[in-house]
Amino acid sequence: MRVLRISHSATVRAWRGRERALRERGLDVRLLTATHSDAGGVPVALDADPQEDVVGVGTWGTHPALFVYDPRPLWRALGEHWDLIDIHEEPFALSTAEILVLRALRARRTPYILYTAQNLLKRYPFPFGWFERRSLRRAAGISACNAEAAAIAELKGFPGHARVIPLGVDPADEVDPAAETAPADGTGSATAPSEPVRIVVGLLGRLVPEKGVLLLLDALVADPSLHARIAGTGPLAEVIEEEARRRGVGARVQFLGGVDPDDVAGFYASIDVLAVPSLPTRRWTEQFGRVAVEAMAAGVPVVSSDAGALPDVVGGAGIVVPRGDARALAAALREAAGPRRDELIARGLTRAAECSWPAIAAQYEQLYTAALASAPRGLPRTAARTDEPEVIVVAYGAPDLLRRALEPVRHLPVTVVDNSSLPEIAALCDELGVRYRDPSRNLGFGAGVNRALAERIRPGADVLLLNPDAVIDADGVGALQRALAADPRLASVGPRQHDEQGVEARAAWVFPSPGRAWLEALGLGRLIRGPRFVIGSVLMLRAEALDQVGGFDERFFLYAEETDWAYRAHLLGWRHAVVPRAVATHAGGGTSTDPARRERQFHASQERYYRKHFGALGWASARAAQLLGATARGIALRGDRGRAATRRAALYRRGPVRAEAEADPRPLSA
Repeated sequence: MRVLRISHSATVRAWRGRERALRERGLDVRLLTATHSDAGGVPVALDADPQEDVVGVGTWGTHPALFVYDPRPLWRALGEHWDLIDIHEEPFALSTAEILVLRALRARRTPYILYTAQNLLKRYPFPFGWFERRSLRRAAGISACNAEAAAIAELKGFPGHARVIPLGVDPADEVDPAAETAPADGTGSATAPSEPVRIVVGLLGRLVPEKGVLLLLDALVADPSLHARIAGTGPLAEVIEEEARRRGVGARVQFLGGVDPDDVAGFYASIDVLAVPSLPTRRWTEQFGRVAVEAMAAGVPVVSSDAGALPDVVGGAGIVVPRGDARALAAALREAAGPRRDELIARGLTRAAECSWPAIAAQYEQLYTAALASAPRGLPRTAARTDEPEVIVVAYGAPDLLRRALEPVRHLPVTVVDNSSLPEIAALCDELGVRYRDPSRNLGFGAGVNRALAERIRPGADVLLLNPDAVIDADGVGALQRALAADPRLASVGPRQHDEQGVEARAAWVFPSPGRAWLEALGLGRLIRGPRFVIGSVLMLRAEALDQVGGFDERFFLYAEETDWAYRAHLLGWRHAVVPRAVATHAGGGTSTDPARRERQFHASQERYYRKHFGALGWASARAAQLLGATARGIALRGDRGRAATRRAALYRRGPVRAEAEADPRPLSA
């Protein structure tokens, strides 16, 4: 696999461990990085080893989102053949837009992935918001350093599953937790760890109010045994010593200024415990906290606030205290350097190992493989489906229908998620030997499927989604899986379907769009063309597609969840198809007895789909088309069809989501 990585922050030697570890895994990786950058306020010049495939690129601008690269080295590199481009810049950044424009001018369709750390939901002014949505919609993968950033990337338009991959650190050297603490400069404690007399607390990073620098000084006031070594640059650098004297702790504070990246290890060796007392603001919170993991790797206990991603990074391996609480911070620092020192060092080393470059490289290789699964010229793939599929059924009552659906597939691994929590359903699953899950409430279809996907019986196998009012036999299931094997570009396949009277029903539909809504409204439906999706009553999902696309969007309680999933897969390069040799019987609405509710839920889901994929203007256009078409049919048609059209027009005048919320504030049935 040939990968072109572009990252301005990789000027720092220690932060190029990802590329080194990827090369050790057999990947051919070239890195383009800034010739000069800033690491915590310290200027850094690129100094690459001869064996590193690293190209220095000049930059203009210093803000991480507003700088651009010298386009000439980018242009030359993008002209080569790559399997994947890994852009380690934010989706809204000017540099990301620059790279993607050059890629387009090169007429290359090489898939690309992006990086994000932005864990606050922000709306950016034009053109940055436009850059962001466009780059996210066309990305093949996303790496995020925290869970909130991953969720925001998906919310803002990334069609797949954004993966949370920590920032990396060099693997820890052997550390003896029981060893006495003896900081390199002789200022720290050399007493038994259980009874610290003089505790040296380190703080390393940007010296700004939100990093909790002054809060650490307040903690020193609360506990006379605490001494501080503060390193970094920023607006507070000029006032730290004055603020320390004003609090009466000046003699216990040493300000070091900026620390060169090559000297960071020495800083950690000079302290007993690291403090990361960050204070979130309306516009900023901690996105990861690399210093915390670096300290853990160096065998230093960590105490942090509960800001942003810190609880996920530090929690369990360090001590997390409430933000802004100086007394709690002081007590935790004393505890970390004293009675819990050995325990926290051991846990910290385990956490650091999870963030070591070899571990990070393994996760990136998985991300790259998933991103290339649907690529037109992706990596060679094995077409054969070696495992039988796993079956997921989301049930709501109707045990007789469910029995009929389960009987032909009970030889496969089956999970039934029972949104009705009926004892009869539990007893039926026990009788048939299939796994039963009761979520204790009605999750809806998409969330029910996600519940089963989170507890896979056969990880890595294809997944057959089966409605409880649908029946497909073993031969049909085999035909679906053979179809996936025959075409590695297929994300999902479904059978032909007919009702219980043998009347064939339509199983594949063109994806909805505002333009197609107008064709329908004007009576020109026969002109509708475009890529199609397969309805979800009986649907087999390819394992590789699930890995890239992720699960269902749980904002769709019922209806259109498979449309949304299939459209996201389509944006990532996948296709969908009906398999003629597979046939299923589908009763249709067999578990529901309220047609009016079904119609409200169906059209409310349509509104959510349009808003998600086409924005407010796209929904307004589609809504106008639906309203016009329904009104015209209500006037032109007689009898039940005319009355149904009139009801639909009234529904669209009110707004389907609003009407659903007013009529069904808490959906009770599927």
